[in-house]
Amino acid sequence: IQQVFRQLFYMINAVALNNLLLRKDVCSWSTGMQLRFNITQLEEWLRGKNLQQSGAAQTLEPLIQAAQLLQLKKKTSEDAEAICSLCTSLTTQQIVKILNLYTPVNEFEERVTVAFIRNIQKHLEERNDPPQLLLDFKHMFPVLFPFNPSAITMDSIHLPASLNLDFLNKV
Repeated sequence: IQQVFRQLFYMINAVALNNLLLRKDVCSWSTGMQLRFNITQLEEWLRGKNLQQSGAAQTLEPLIQAAQLLQLKKKTSEDAEAICSLCTSLTTQQIVKILNLYTPVNEFEERVTVAFIRNIQKHLEERNDPPQLLLDFKHMFPVLFPFNPSAITMDSIHLPASLNLDFLNKV
């Protein structure tokens, strides 16, 4: 059950983050607030179902950081440093793409300046990020089956003759 929910939450993360990276109309402060609220609801649901050890919440980390990126101030060099230290699960390409797509929804917000984005790129140039922008939502985690040893010893097993396993010898 834990592995199923880890996979499901990864797919939620990948589809939501890919939509954020591809749609300018959703890159805003208010979307960041809505995302963070919804993610909190999912995390509380996991705790309520005693699934916090499944790793499902950790698969949402890139989406959490993207939501926080949308909510942070984006003006000064200190803001750039804060973004770089906070967004460790996002690649440089993803951070820059979100900043480029950021769209103010009211007159109190401002667009992200090109100088600020260049400052972010300068801070992140030493990262060795993979070159892909979008997450692979078809990624599958390996399924792990726990090993439960049998209480039956090999000496007590009787092999019926109808199986034609005469080549097996007890040692």
